[in-house]
Amino acid sequence: MPKPIVAIVGRPNVGKSTLFNKLIGERLAIVEDTPGVTRDRLYGNCEWQNHSFLLVDTGGIEPNIDTGLLRHMREQAQLAIDTADVIVFVTDIRAGVTAQDSDIAAMLMRSGKPVILVVNKVDSLGAPPMELYDFYTLGLGEPYPVSSVHGHGTGDVLEEICRHFPESDAQDEEDDRIPVAVIGRPNVGKSSLVNYILGENRMIVANEAGTTRDAVDSEVDNQYGRFIFTDTAGLRKRGKVEDGVERYSVLRSLAAVERSRVCVIMIDATEGFTEQDSKVAGFAHERGKACIIAVNKWDAVEKDDKTMQAMRKKLENDFSFMSYAPIIFISAKTGQRVDRLFELIRYVDGQNALRVTTGMLNDLLARATARVQPPSDKGRRLKIYYMTQISVRPPTFVFFCNSKQLFHFSYQRYLENQIRETFGLEGTPVRIVIRERGEKA
Repeated sequence: MPKPIVAIVGRPNVGKSTLFNKLIGERLAIVEDTPGVTRDRLYGNCEWQNHSFLLVDTGGIEPNIDTGLLRHMREQAQLAIDTADVIVFVTDIRAGVTAQDSDIAAMLMRSGKPVILVVNKVDSLGAPPMELYDFYTLGLGEPYPVSSVHGHGTGDVLEEICRHFPESDAQDEEDDRIPVAVIGRPNVGKSSLVNYILGENRMIVANEAGTTRDAVDSEVDNQYGRFIFTDTAGLRKRGKVEDGVERYSVLRSLAAVERSRVCVIMIDATEGFTEQDSKVAGFAHERGKACIIAVNKWDAVEKDDKTMQAMRKKLENDFSFMSYAPIIFISAKTGQRVDRLFELIRYVDGQNALRVTTGMLNDLLARATARVQPPSDKGRRLKIYYMTQISVRPPTFVFFCNSKQLFHFSYQRYLENQIRETFGLEGTPVRIVIRERGEKA
């Protein structure tokens, strides 16, 4: 089931970024006592009471300003609202209810989304201040007093957020379609591929980069199975994401990756690998998605019998951080190998959901440690007691040992390679978790 998206919104300088940092437990957002510091949305994973969701920090909303940076920030926040499942509206107890707060509250009510009203900077413990009750006038229900600096009240907010999530994963069973996000730099042929698959010109295709603004879902049923293809806007370098509309496209693309199970990472064969390709692929890798590298426009490349092998070898080196991803050479224009792409999508999706029994894993562990002895340091040797798989999408394995410090990264990589060699796991990242004996998995 895709992670729900929770957006933190509010006018500038009410403490949104401080609350964001407190909830995710990291200092990802820049915090400065100046309005407008958070210009772009930031994303972070948040977990509470067995619920996991994606938290989005936004720039401050200035409802009545239509010029310059603040207008772009407001539009970004609006997009965050459109894509969110739950909205956290942050206000400031010290400033009281402002006209801007009222305008934002009206905008949020029109969205039809669940809205949780947070009154920040209530730093003292005990009975809430009388000023808190003024916030009922916003018409958003009960205000939650919090101190984003000290963390007071954040547990109540998290409880209320999670209350709006689905009770179970039943909706996963309703449709067996595989959600596929087609991602990549602008103008690599993502829309052309989706159009070929659909057999119609549903997506606008032009040589100008950035034609696709929204992430568009299209259902596909064929002899290979049932799919939902999402054509996404190209992800550019941050320095080039200047136009307001294009800024929104980035969020839609990242949200499409979050919703997907398989990511088709498209590369332009006529241009080859670029640094931005690795960043696009890196986001899908970090999210644990099954991945396929599709080299498009292969029909436009002058080639001989060695060209494909040479490019494959170069791409394997360029994408060394995700060497598990299969590489396929296609043409969205002619349909070359698109049938094979469907087969790969089904295959890597299955690999991403593969579960291995604990008995088989520990048989493998015994063989692997006998072949290559675990490392030691200053006379103390790493002992691995056992391993087990705790989750899928991506497959995640826990090793219980006597010392995390002795479990060097190189030995983790060796064991991961042994797992892949034995069980396949092609097309999917693998997560390794190290626990000392006595720690919970």
